[in-house]
Amino acid sequence: MLFGKNNQSGQLGQQPPNTSIFDVTTLDFEDKVLTASMDAPIIVDFWAPWCGPCKQLLPVLEKVIGSYGGAVTMAKVNIDENQELAQALRVQSVPTVFAFFQGQPVNAFQGVLPESQIKSFIDQVLQAAQQAQPDALDIPKTLSDAAKFLADGDLGHAQNLYVQILEVDEKNVEAFTGLVRTFIAAGQLEQAASMIENAPDDIARESQFQAAKTAVELAQMAVGDLTALEADFAKNPDDLAIKFDYGMALFGVGKKEEAVDMMVGIIGTNREWEEDKARVQLLRFFEAMGPADPITVAGRRKLSRLLFS
Repeated sequence: MLFGKNNQSGQLGQQPPNTSIFDVTTLDFEDKVLTASMDAPIIVDFWAPWCGPCKQLLPVLEKVIGSYGGAVTMAKVNIDENQELAQALRVQSVPTVFAFFQGQPVNAFQGVLPESQIKSFIDQVLQAAQQAQPDALDIPKTLSDAAKFLADGDLGHAQNLYVQILEVDEKNVEAFTGLVRTFIAAGQLEQAASMIENAPDDIARESQFQAAKTAVELAQMAVGDLTALEADFAKNPDDLAIKFDYGMALFGVGKKEEAVDMMVGIIGTNREWEEDKARVQLLRFFEAMGPADPITVAGRRKLSRLLFS
């Protein structure tokens, strides 16, 4: 559709909740697109409120952009409100979509494309960007390596990798929460609590963050010296209060499987002990570890067998 006027109004220009998609104007285009694209590709969608094809294309673009997990972002430009910018880039019809990288347009298309072609367009842009930055950090691989170091107890290497990721992507929730967990594992609860308290809003809204926050709270709740509690438990294995405190301490030092077994054992002995205290705490363990953790999966099976047997 060629530029023109139409009295129809629409909601196309409203900001969607996806933080990978944002509006830009002539005034902030240099900062939000040209400068920002020096580090990662940015897709720019030129649209107009009166443009029917724009309304068809936008939800598809939003869906595809959202599927990349922040690897690519999209700026939206309303040509009616930013005619000078559209003229500068020689946009003659809408929708027109540009891909910017390192301050320059590297690819473009006009009109409405199917989802598969839009994904192919973005894949080509990302591949070209990766080739232009051969030494760029491979975030998925680095996250995987860091998680393995953390699981193996190599906290120094894990922390270093998580910090590298956050230097590149400060809103990477997996790296942020991973770093929190390295502090917990190291017994550095003040640092872990400080990260939770000062977390960026974008990270604080994520479920992974809530799980890490619970993990910090549980670590802070761990009571007593583990060795002393272990000795008390050996002498009084049927004392549910001692068993509970021992389980909390085990979780606090990272012995999660043993901690889960302590809580399951209490539930097996007395399901309603202290107003279901052990089951409530066990569910918090599961929340802190995350639903995909093998210990969570096994623990939920044990709990189900007890409750439904």
